[in-house]
Amino acid sequence: MKIIENVRKCDAEQAISEEEAIQRGMAEKSKEFVETGAEVYAKA
Repeated sequence: MKIIENVRKCDAEQAISEEEAIQRGMAEKSKEFVETGAEVYAKA
């Protein structure tokens, strides 16, 4: 529940919709995934 509150707070501060915030977050995580090797199971 805390995560949802943070997303909504961030949305309000940036004046963007919740859907747009989700899309931006997913794009950032996708980029991060590819940059770290695009492996589902990371080697420890």
